Amino acid sequence: MGKTIRIGIIGSGGIAGAHARAYKGIEDVQIVGVADILPDKAQQFIERWDLPDATGFDDHRKLLELDLDGVSICTPNVAHYRTTVDALSAGKNVMLEKPMSVTLDEAVEMVQVSKKTGKMLNVGFQPRYDPNMAIIKNMVQNGQLGKVYYVETGGGRRRGMPGGTFIRQDIAGAGAMADIGCYSLDLALNTLGYPKPLTVSAYTSNYFGTNPKYHAEAGQFDVEDFGLAMVRFEGDLVLNFKTSWAMHMDTLGATMFLGTDAGMKVLPAGSGPWSGVWDGHVGSISLFHDIQGHHTESNIPLIKHEINVFEEKIKDFVRALREGTPAPIPGEEILRNQAIIDGIIRSAQTKKEVEIHIPDLV
Repeated sequence: MGKTIRIGIIGSGGIAGAHARAYKGIEDVQIVGVADILPDKAQQFIERWDLPDATGFDDHRKLLELDLDGVSICTPNVAHYRTTVDALSAGKNVMLEKPMSVTLDEAVEMVQVSKKTGKMLNVGFQPRYDPNMAIIKNMVQNGQLGKVYYVETGGGRRRGMPGGTFIRQDIAGAGAMADIGCYSLDLALNTLGYPKPLTVSAYTSNYFGTNPKYHAEAGQFDVEDFGLAMVRFEGDLVLNFKTSWAMHMDTLGATMFLGTDAGMKVLPAGSGPWSGVWDGHVGSISLFHDIQGHHTESNIPLIKHEINVFEEKIKDFVRALREGTPAPIPGEEILRNQAIIDGIIRSAQTKKEVEIHIPDLV
């Protein structure tokens, strides 16, 4: 028997259930507290998920007084900053659901507090745990494509607009970009080694979400359901990013990496109106290259597996807690993801290109 890892969960909405299920499947892990601002909701969560060792709280600061090895933060987006900073300041390691925050300034402070306290800030991007993601990254990092100068990524649902807290600016901070777009950005940026973004020129709209014909909560909908951006990075690299919750189209296209020696096209797994975004597995990988002057397309064999990528990200967090190793997906890396989303929001509002400034101290 190893040391029992003691976990707290802040926020008891839908995604918190996935965290509870994953923790319960790991040996020597104990959920000892759940916090939610709604009276009795934490206790109802404890009963629903059969957590006999857990205590319910209506204030996350009370939960943080417990002896905890780690905390899963599963709140609405707008609360990510405060709960993360409080948890890190209380000496707790953090497993944070995406998106990292609402603004770049919030993300910067979250990373600063993580560094100051020496506590882990891990951000949950479970698609990385599809082993085929490693194939994509390795092909780029080992120089198989030559110099990569252009990347196109993003994904769209023909119909796939959520409701509730996801569609309110004051709670979510952003719409499709924060919900599903951050996954596409992570696919591209992680593959490239998370280069430093410099500028963003963006456009957003919400023609579908605000139309009662397409959304039952149209009157409450005040975030974007479509976003498009051109992002410039250090190293003479550009990224074409687009994402959509709803559209009159089957797809926004593949993710593509164009290099001086070869190009790579990647498609997500799945089919139907809710598919086509990078929140799951890899569907196919194709390499476009020349062999003795002949244009050649090679299909890269995928690794067949039955890995539950969500459970794997929780296992990896627990493994890091147990072994004292760095965050598997560190906040200082995802900070650049958040910086792009922040830039998209600013650019779309001003209708012009904006610069991205990330403090050197981060």
